[in-house]
Amino acid sequence: MEKYIDGYLLSVPKANVETYKKMAQQAQAIWLEYGALDYREGVADDIDGEGFASFSAAAGAREGETVVFAWILYANKAERDRINAQVMSDARLKDMCCEGVFDFKRMCCGGFNTLVGN
Repeated sequence: MEKYIDGYLLSVPKANVETYKKMAQQAQAIWLEYGALDYREGVADDIDGEGFASFSAAAGAREGETVVFAWILYANKAERDRINAQVMSDARLKDMCCEGVFDFKRMCCGGFNTLVGN
């Protein structure tokens, strides 16, 4: 079976990056504990090159914000569904509050079938 990926694109106020990083590290531990194969979050460094579509625009980044690109890797879609159900009912995640750190409603997320990779 091919692996399955959840992908995320969001904007975080630059002043909140360290707070966001701590939240992401907690989330990473939870997802991996329940069986995710990999969990990565990256903060913008070299984006919006000339001649390409803009990551900042795609993320809806506003003045004073930076872009975060993240993904979680699963063995397959069924495992993703099982793991996410457990994660979403975990009290540690429920205690995390995005409010004031970033605008959750502006985050893009979606599930992807593996096209290339193993």
